[in-house]
Amino acid sequence: MLVDLAISICILVGLLAFGTPLPFCFGGALMYMVLCTDIGSMSGLFLWGFEQLVNPVLLCIPLFVFAGALMSESGIADALLKLCDLVLGRFRGALGSVAVFACAIIGAISGSGLTGVAATGPLLIPRMVSQGYDRAYATALIANASVLGLLIPPSINMVVYGWVTETSILACFLSTLMPGIVLMIIFCVANWFYAKRKAIPVDKIPFAQTVKKLPSAIFAAFPALLMPVIILGGIYGGIMTPTESAAVAAAYAIPVGFLIYRGLATGGVVKAATDSATAVGSIMVMILFGLMLSQQFVFGGLPQQLADFLLSVTDNKIVLLLLINAALIFVGMIMNDATGILLMAPLLLPLVKAIGMNPVHFAAIIGVNLSMGTLTPPFAGILYFSMRIGNVEFAQILKPLIILLCIGYLPMCFLVTFCEPLALWLPRLFGLA
Repeated sequence: MLVDLAISICILVGLLAFGTPLPFCFGGALMYMVLCTDIGSMSGLFLWGFEQLVNPVLLCIPLFVFAGALMSESGIADALLKLCDLVLGRFRGALGSVAVFACAIIGAISGSGLTGVAATGPLLIPRMVSQGYDRAYATALIANASVLGLLIPPSINMVVYGWVTETSILACFLSTLMPGIVLMIIFCVANWFYAKRKAIPVDKIPFAQTVKKLPSAIFAAFPALLMPVIILGGIYGGIMTPTESAAVAAAYAIPVGFLIYRGLATGGVVKAATDSATAVGSIMVMILFGLMLSQQFVFGGLPQQLADFLLSVTDNKIVLLLLINAALIFVGMIMNDATGILLMAPLLLPLVKAIGMNPVHFAAIIGVNLSMGTLTPPFAGILYFSMRIGNVEFAQILKPLIILLCIGYLPMCFLVTFCEPLALWLPRLFGLA
């Protein structure tokens, strides 16, 4: 049985290495397990898989994706950027801080990192370059800041983790919120030092003028700011489930885009729906095959065997946690974040429980590690999309990317692992962990 499990994993890794589309990678490994082992039948697995897919919890994924697409089309991001620019514009490195805060807010609305890049990149990168920022640095900063959308709730990744591991989705949302806020502060401080070193000019806007413009800017951005308040307030206030809040977010974005910001037209709604349907279709097929393969691994006893093997090598909790982080960093480099959660969460959960770790704490660990994977090649979706938006080559962006990763996400991976309150303080405050 161990040989069959090893061959299946080798097939999965081999297909990933050749750039095969993710659903087919899982499908190939799954076909070997079904045809060459007696663990389970294909018909039984498909029936089980489709039963899982009709879970109402998963309905929030297409709805959040649709809400994010509507936001990109509607002009909501423009109002948020103007407000951030007005509030932060008097400080050194203001534009970089505006990019970080705007990406965090947009991520809190859409639950996606790509939305942050698409909404802020075309507007801010040219402005940052005109003020003296290096184009590669500006692109790397926005790429790193956009990943905050995967950590600051509502996060699609945490929906997938909570569903797969049967952990409270609300607790999972809160587990990555503090790491996201700390990273946001780190990137703003790093940008301040960069702006100081590069002597980026400070826009000396008179304080009185800022105060005078602030009410109108807040009024213009209020409908956009109300969106995360409705989503998160509804969830944590116990008024709505995550699925219901996603539906409200999508429904709210349409009249706001049409009637208030007027950036949304009928064609924009159709485009947003088409793009969302295409993305969600791919995600759901990937989830189906990934879930079926994970179930085969569970039936074959791979998670427990992995836990037993690692515990036989060492019973030192620190060493085991370092090994878990190393494995997650590697997985993040070869597959996207949601896929990594589907594969690794069921495999590592028995080990995590064996060493006495709270599954909510593990949600933060796997969330931060696999979010960083969206910036680390070869599989680095947000990085490649940012490079296209910023019109920079990989050789140009490599240095600022590595610097920001080394002062931001990489230390956070270990900080969230060994500093439990960073992940569990908020869930425990709400009585969820």
